[in-house]
Amino acid sequence: MSGHEVNITLYRWAGAWGPFKVKIPCGECTLTKDVILDTLENELAGIPVILEIREWLTEWWKPLLKGGWHAPIVMVNGKVISQGHALNRGLLTEAVTAAYASKAPIQRSHLFGKESCPHCKRAKAYLDQVGIQYTYHDVVRSPRALYEMLARVKPLVGPKTPITVPQIWLGGQYIGGADRLEQVMQEQGLFRPEFNTVKTTLQPR
Repeated sequence: MSGHEVNITLYRWAGAWGPFKVKIPCGECTLTKDVILDTLENELAGIPVILEIREWLTEWWKPLLKGGWHAPIVMVNGKVISQGHALNRGLLTEAVTAAYASKAPIQRSHLFGKESCPHCKRAKAYLDQVGIQYTYHDVVRSPRALYEMLARVKPLVGPKTPITVPQIWLGGQYIGGADRLEQVMQEQGLFRPEFNTVKTTLQPR
């Protein structure tokens, strides 16, 4: 256990309480379970998750205390994200990614951007020319990348600050955008005169 695990709990329409017993299976509960398992295998691959599937009627008061009363109920780290219908996998991806980002500090170097962004291309060129190894995340093509970027940046810059790309981390330390990367590289003696050509070439027309 790393201590960074995200807890997902599914309360399905099943179980018994006193003289009452669920006899009719819930199709949307089964569908929700399948969505969770498939999302964990694909969009959320690599994030440590503890999944519990529980019977709603047997423990109906537990989700009720959190605002969950209509199965299927899906909770992430004790917070209800969906109830009463089949789960939207986008909601699950966003909730789990944000929960994990709040627990696990980012490691190594990362650049969150998009292909149409000239400042992202400039930042990538700076890093490539000095040989800094980094992981690139396309926030347009990958919902998980977008959710992770927002979850990590907003606590640093404030909820009202617009979030633009690129967003850059070097060695686990938050840098910011391309201009700030240029400044940091200059301060560390990594920025060379020929980089000005890169900046001029990539300016938007």
